[in-house]
Amino acid sequence: MERYDLLYRIYDEFDADTLRAYQDFVEVFPPIDSRIALEHWRTARDELVGRKDAIHAAFDDGETFAEIAAHATRDQAFTALDLHSKYGRAVNVLVLDVDETLRSAGETDNEIPRETLALLTEFHEEGVPIVICTGQTLENVKGFTIQGMGSEVVHSGDLSIVYEAGTGVFTPNHGAETKRLLYDGLDEEIVSIFDALRSRVLPEAPEELRRGCHLQGNEFNVTMKPNFEIGSPEATDLIADALVYELNLLADAVAEEVGEDAERVRGWVRAFYAGSDPEIRTVLEAADVTSDADPDEAPEAIADVLERIDVAYYEGDAAEIGSRELNKVVGVEAALDVLGVEDPFALVMGDSKSDLRVMEWAAEGRGIASAPEHASQDVLEHVLDTDELLFDRGRSADTLRIVYALNRLAVLPG
Repeated sequence: MERYDLLYRIYDEFDADTLRAYQDFVEVFPPIDSRIALEHWRTARDELVGRKDAIHAAFDDGETFAEIAAHATRDQAFTALDLHSKYGRAVNVLVLDVDETLRSAGETDNEIPRETLALLTEFHEEGVPIVICTGQTLENVKGFTIQGMGSEVVHSGDLSIVYEAGTGVFTPNHGAETKRLLYDGLDEEIVSIFDALRSRVLPEAPEELRRGCHLQGNEFNVTMKPNFEIGSPEATDLIADALVYELNLLADAVAEEVGEDAERVRGWVRAFYAGSDPEIRTVLEAADVTSDADPDEAPEAIADVLERIDVAYYEGDAAEIGSRELNKVVGVEAALDVLGVEDPFALVMGDSKSDLRVMEWAAEGRGIASAPEHASQDVLEHVLDTDELLFDRGRSADTLRIVYALNRLAVLPG
């Protein structure tokens, strides 16, 4: 109750909105090579310091409460207090998806907002490791991460990249542990199937898929992406066709590997993945290629392979084949091992089915989850059932502000 009363007084007695505006200006818009701009920045910085000093002087632990007021709105601060009452500890690692989480094609022009980058930099400066956890290729992630956060942060030893949804982990400045190729641990049968998929996926594709899609430059996963704007009608139609094609290609590769009739395997493959994912079933029904085969009647050799291979469909975005043995949870655990985070309490932010696995992992006493309001239905249900940390499209900074306040509250005595 004491902390509640203190927060209430600070937001009631001080102009926290103006304080936060100065904080944002100083952090998000650093001084540039212009005398007028530099003078304006210095004036804002001095005003910020003065307003913080006023809170310092008015309260015990005033420095902590001044930083909370400078970073979080009243509602965000009280949400942080609720989280602290529930969990009693600070977040000690950030696990962050990128596309449609940190950035949004519709709201942020597919760039991570400067506000978000500034907050991430503050977490880094306070010693909180960052794990970027994405389905993208390593080179893509390295590029925009260095561009946004700077080479010094990326190569600090406190940032790790889980790429291709968990097939590899890249943690600069860790010697022999810098790059872990998690797919090296798969057995020869699975590797052979993926080799066949990669070598045939474009050459054997129908002409409309060869012209309308490209193969993402993965090290391991097989991912077809549209040559049209993500989510557009053209992209949606192409990725639906790509999913059907990839399922057929997977069935043929499995049939060759285990020595079974390809047409029979196609029936089992379609039935198996339709039964495991309602979105896949919907695509197959729309294409009129569903199967009445019973996957439980498939030979043990085929059933074993299908249980270990994942097929993911992202409407209007991607059709992907990966390994169930390699996922974002496996990647995150490997990243935390390299970073030396032995008792994680993570903030997990994401929007898709692959992120949901990490959220469920965190829910077992390892952290909290947050998602944009346009996330997949299963993700939304999970977040609403836990801590209700939803944010508007392109506003990932809102959750980061809550967690910043949580971490400040967690270090207060008592």
